[in-house]
Amino acid sequence: MSYPITSKKTTKLRIPHPKDPDHPLTGILEQVDSEKPTQGRRIALLLHGTIGHKDYLFLKRTALRLPMDSFRFDFRGNFESPGPWRMGAFLNDVEDLEAAVAYLTKEFGYIIDLLIGHSRGVVTAFRWMCTAKEAASVRGFVNAAGRYRMPLIYNTITDMQQELDANGFFIRKESVARQPWEGRITKEDMEEFATFDSSLVWNFFPDNAHVLTLHGLADQTVPPYDAMIYADALGSRSPGTHNLCYVEQADHNFTGLADDVTATILDWVTYLEADKLRTGVWPTGIREKSSRTSKL
Repeated sequence: MSYPITSKKTTKLRIPHPKDPDHPLTGILEQVDSEKPTQGRRIALLLHGTIGHKDYLFLKRTALRLPMDSFRFDFRGNFESPGPWRMGAFLNDVEDLEAAVAYLTKEFGYIIDLLIGHSRGVVTAFRWMCTAKEAASVRGFVNAAGRYRMPLIYNTITDMQQELDANGFFIRKESVARQPWEGRITKEDMEEFATFDSSLVWNFFPDNAHVLTLHGLADQTVPPYDAMIYADALGSRSPGTHNLCYVEQADHNFTGLADDVTATILDWVTYLEADKLRTGVWPTGIREKSSRTSKL
């Protein structure tokens, strides 16, 4: 199914941070109908992962095609949002999400309806969903490659472990939005990351929210079994549902499959809008790198 661009107006916002006034958040507001008042309208939030940004992977594609207004932003210390970057500071990310929610609800009158996260953004969004009163309005949550077993982060730095042990830190170099980037990751960062409590979803995730968990079976960063844990934690709620969607040859970033991931999310959103979701396995609709089409 083809999903045309629905956003009619794109606006860059600089959101003041109530807990960090020197480091405002930069984000993009997409509006389906900018002529209508925003008071009482529903909005989707899209959250990037570690060393990511608001437009990477499938986030911008999805935002432009959602049948509702959306907002995507850079967490502090990432791309266009200034501030220190820290590997383990999930609670800082939760504060950023809280700041974005407060601004959109108070300044525009939006109602938070849908969260779409990738990787680290998922972990942040889950914590917010389990602790924020504003989460009561959320109907849908998309978990794309979210980590559950936090200590397994150590498995991704085996080639840097010797440097970490010797110096107490290592430098990670990447390209972010086609710009060179480097970050200092300390032992304390790694410990803070590894000990972050993701178990709140078992008892505190809202019963009314519907969840799509999307995960690549070729993911070498977050083990695919973590998606099964989320399915177990969230699959028995009512009236909220959980759909598990595995993509056979997709890696952590769904490389080469961004448009297909967007189509899968939008297909699920269509069922969400029609109130037709049922707990179970969700077919990907994604053409794998082989010649066949997966219908897991």
